[in-house]
Amino acid sequence: MAEARPGPALARLLPAVVALALLAAHFYRAGLVPLVPTCIGAAVLLFVRVPWVRYLAIGSLLLAAAEWLRTLVDLVGERSAAGEPWLRLAVILGGVIVFTLLAALPFRSLALRRWYAGGEPPGPGAS
Repeated sequence: MAEARPGPALARLLPAVVALALLAAHFYRAGLVPLVPTCIGAAVLLFVRVPWVRYLAIGSLLLAAAEWLRTLVDLVGERSAAGEPWLRLAVILGGVIVFTLLAALPFRSLALRRWYAGGEPPGPGAS
């Protein structure tokens, strides 16, 4: 077995780490401080190479996207009711939702399945 090279795997994990950090900042800003360590803990767990972490990552990112969608609906409703502009807010949060959902995709790849199973690290040609 080849020596483990963490670089390519870490690059595949980066979008998920960013998405979870954004969610932690969102919770902090919303005053939900007890949820911040949960998000940070989930991001740290991404670097633990056991198979169930893949499922935790996918589930966490899907829940994060749902939270962003809930926030989008709430904020657009508030702004709309107040007669304030809301389109830019909707576009930005829509982008955050798409980014969060896309961050979950690498966890379905064969490369990360192998990496979390303790096998070969994902190389440049791995899918």
